[in-house]
Amino acid sequence: MIAAGHPVQRPAYARLLVIDADGRATASPRARWLDFLESGDVVVANDAATLPASLAGLHAPSGRPIEARLAAWRSPVGGSNPTFDAIVFGAGDYRTPTEDRPPPPRLETGDALVFGPLGATVMARLEHPRFVRLRFDATAPRFFERLARHGRPVQYAHVMQPLAMWDAWTSIAATPVAFEPPSAGFVIAWRDVASMRARRIGFATITHAGGLSSTGDATLDRRLPLDEWYRLPASTVAAIARARNGGGRVIAVGTTVVRALEHAASRRRGLRQGEGMATQRIDARTRLSTVDAIVTGTHEPGSSHHELLRAFASDAVLAKVAGTLERDAFLTHEFGDSMLVFADARTSAARRPPVTSSDARAQFTQRVASGISATCVRAHGGRAQAA
Repeated sequence: MIAAGHPVQRPAYARLLVIDADGRATASPRARWLDFLESGDVVVANDAATLPASLAGLHAPSGRPIEARLAAWRSPVGGSNPTFDAIVFGAGDYRTPTEDRPPPPRLETGDALVFGPLGATVMARLEHPRFVRLRFDATAPRFFERLARHGRPVQYAHVMQPLAMWDAWTSIAATPVAFEPPSAGFVIAWRDVASMRARRIGFATITHAGGLSSTGDATLDRRLPLDEWYRLPASTVAAIARARNGGGRVIAVGTTVVRALEHAASRRRGLRQGEGMATQRIDARTRLSTVDAIVTGTHEPGSSHHELLRAFASDAVLAKVAGTLERDAFLTHEFGDSMLVFADARTSAARRPPVTSSDARAQFTQRVASGISATCVRAHGGRAQAA
């Protein structure tokens, strides 16, 4: 497939390939994606804003240049002395394909790294020369202020012009916790939210700190996705309950939403509001318990995102889809075309027993009582992108 090389979130030419529960494929303009949903469905999207998670700096012991790409939270989100797992490269930048980037100087526990106004310490090596845990010296909110000044969006060589932060933020972006954009959400324009209301389609959000899509190393890529933090609001739990009780379907916008909802549903008390750490892998062995369909980008076989699609459709169907995407020159990567894949009969969540209204009321009451915890971060200024 051809990589989309221009950072335009909702180009007029964007296409959508719809795969129904029987494996039949239908091509459509992507702007018409809501035409394939029904009254009573609920759309769940990831409202995480993207951090400027690429940091150019120096390895203090050697004085050599490095780039660190933050990949996963390993401290309380928004807390003091933020700690992250990170991928570290040697000299260079995104203009060199990730797989061709040189390794960093040898990183040892205790090494100091300097990223402009930010200092960090290597807390641990994570069984690979490029993979380490970093703790930053600054405390929040000073860390986020300095990160906003010095960092830039994680970027890959298929997009040649430098990305601005607003290129990486969806229309519904809220708390900045993600390391790459939840790019399936680029499909959503504000007019779509109004259209959903008119069509009696529900709309709800989760916040999921999606990680890197590629490390440039095959061994590290096999470890993706890493464990990822998420927050599930009670209002979203209630919206899912309403859809299920009314016979509607749960439409996840992006792999991060699938991962968060399925992890939350797998816990002992089932789908409840609160925070969690998605640790599971979703693949052909997974029986979906919550999600009935996914809006996603076009993914190449072998990637972690493609593996997740195996929970929705058989390998035979996905092979035909891959052939269609290749033959018809669909664009891939974050600014590319999209797919809408409905779960087949093997895993369809629609066959679950409904949630009782008393359960939904209890979840909503608990959410109101507990209040809303939010991380207020000043990030890059910039113009808003037209929806």
